[in-house]
Amino acid sequence: MNEDVIIDSDSRQRDIWPQMREEATRAAAGEPVLASYFHNTVLRHKSLDDALAYQLASVLDHSALTATSLQEVIAGALRADPQISRCMQADICAWYDRDPACDQYLTPFLYFKGFHALQSHRVAHWLWSEGRHTLALYIQSRVSEQFAVDIHPAARFGCGIMIDHATGLVVGETCVVEDDVSILHSVTLGGSGSGGGDRHPKIGRGVMIGAGAKVLGPVRISEGVKIAAGSLVLRDVPAHATVAGVPARIVGRSAAAPAYTMDQTLDSEE
Repeated sequence: MNEDVIIDSDSRQRDIWPQMREEATRAAAGEPVLASYFHNTVLRHKSLDDALAYQLASVLDHSALTATSLQEVIAGALRADPQISRCMQADICAWYDRDPACDQYLTPFLYFKGFHALQSHRVAHWLWSEGRHTLALYIQSRVSEQFAVDIHPAARFGCGIMIDHATGLVVGETCVVEDDVSILHSVTLGGSGSGGGDRHPKIGRGVMIGAGAKVLGPVRISEGVKIAAGSLVLRDVPAHATVAGVPARIVGRSAAAPAYTMDQTLDSEE
């Protein structure tokens, strides 16, 4: 795989910012006690990027690095790398399309810690790639503390990622997650020993990883795989297989892109 994750999600790109502003306006009118909240997080900002910088800085605020300073860092990353914004918008669409509890584009942006953790990681990854490892690790630490999500800044994510619930997610340094992947809570994409080098999983497009699953070592999870909840994966998995168990074994065929259907059962393979 190339050093940079290949992104081809532009075909699914939507202009969601006007809709998010409409949703915020309706929410403020419907719950006046939160009107200032919707104004500060959405309505007073000129762009979705500006709103994201404010939102992430607010949730990661700490005396060691204030929200004002963090907002400048995040805004700088968004200006320097437009791919962060493209992926962020595709992530919002992924939640909207795949999560039946998400009936507005605004919902993950404001309330879902999986979204906040992922976008914070995208900024930390940019910092890491710029050689600013200390600040990247600081953001990783704050994300872990705030959201119970621990993603190494060097790990690489594509677009259209949904991290549902997110609590307990661990992603190692050399992990790569391609486009259109869905990951549930308590998942580990980790190493299998103390050796260095390439030691973490590579997750293909359209994969769904069920709650509590552990994928360990430099294994390749090919396109369209479904990993059942609670499974332990220690070997490569071929495309469009469903695997389950400890250790995991192939138990069926998956849909074209299980990440979209979010079907957790094992008795409905195509």
